Amino acid sequence: MLDRHPRILADLRARLAEPQRVYHAQAHVDALLEAFRARRATVRSPDAVELAIWFHDAVYRPGASDNERRSAVLLRTLMDGLVPAATLAAAETMIRATERHAVPDGLPAALAADVAVFLDMDMAILGAAQAAYDDYAAGVAREFIPAVGEAAYRQGRTAFLRGPLESGRPLFLTDQARAELEGPARSNMRRELATLDRRRAAAQARDPVTGR
Repeated sequence: MLDRHPRILADLRARLAEPQRVYHAQAHVDALLEAFRARRATVRSPDAVELAIWFHDAVYRPGASDNERRSAVLLRTLMDGLVPAATLAAAETMIRATERHAVPDGLPAALAADVAVFLDMDMAILGAAQAAYDDYAAGVAREFIPAVGEAAYRQGRTAFLRGPLESGRPLFLTDQARAELEGPARSNMRRELATLDRRRAAAQARDPVTGR
């Protein structure tokens, strides 16, 4: 739908090409758009999902806590009046939901279902083949380490991986994603955790005080 708004599309493509991005770049959006084409008939508000795909990482600074909120604000700033109000509100809800990767409470059933599909597509990389997952993990590291430092990155990434694995809850929200991706995702995440543990041990051996 953004083909009808070439200036906005060009702005988004420029944002996705910013130098701090490695994983959270155009290729990630393209992968989501491809996955969405296969699922378009399963959602109630396809235009909202497409907008959420394009805008959910429109503002991205590694380590910042307000990327999702600022991305949602940018969506409204650029698209208000260009799409129906309900579509815009649904897309905003999807983008804000990426902050916790959970469906917010109290949503209408149809919107909640669309949010779940969108969030599962966004996190499908967790259940990708090992080589694709390793490229993703390396890309995230290349984004974050210059911004926060290696020790802080290892600590934060370990928490990101370990929390969901140990929560006892499924990683994905829809039945389809759970059936297709849950097992591979857990295997990938445990493998990355083991790598992070080895790197932490090596860093502590080099410098027992700072672990760097």
